[in-house]
Amino acid sequence: MPLTPLQNAFSYARLGRYLDWANGNPAAAFKLYTLNSQLSEALYIPLQALELALRNRIHEAMSLQFGEDWLLAPGRCLHERQMQKVRRALEELTVNRKAHTPEQVLATLSFGFWTALLGKDYEDIWRAALYRIARKPDGRRVSRKSLSAPLATIRKLRNRIAHHEPILHYNLPRHHADTRQLIGWLSPEAEQWCAGCDRFPALYQENPVHLLLAA
Repeated sequence: MPLTPLQNAFSYARLGRYLDWANGNPAAAFKLYTLNSQLSEALYIPLQALELALRNRIHEAMSLQFGEDWLLAPGRCLHERQMQKVRRALEELTVNRKAHTPEQVLATLSFGFWTALLGKDYEDIWRAALYRIARKPDGRRVSRKSLSAPLATIRKLRNRIAHHEPILHYNLPRHHADTRQLIGWLSPEAEQWCAGCDRFPALYQENPVHLLLAA
């Protein structure tokens, strides 16, 4: 496949990082670009499992504390920034002619919305409700910071993947391990499912990124 038309299709700006890593070698740059895409694809399964488990566990805990319609009356428990996101979600549902139900709002809100609920600004909500969402395998509760700290970086990684950005320079094995650990704390069942279809470890082992970037 000719490299110049492909470079034009993907844009020089998007490939620039890979060309830098490959010392200007187009063939090596496209090899890195391909690997970046493959690893992004492989990470989708654990990221999906984490996002779904997180939002559903939060919804379960918040519903228990504030009622199942807490997302339809966010002023009872959310700060203004998160309330704005709920209002935008309701507006989006209206435009798309979908019902204003907690389940529909739940599916419309972003990963960032859910991770924000584990921030220090929501310490009172954590103590009242969200402390229930996760447990370690030995049954001990998980601290808010043990969830929020890795989630901050995982959210950035997820957003880079969603926008087709380079991720090879991230410590992908560590973030993958953190993702799988969080899934296990939130839902052992989701972790078991993920273990059966997660292709990232094998793909990364076959293509040691640190060696490719150093080549």
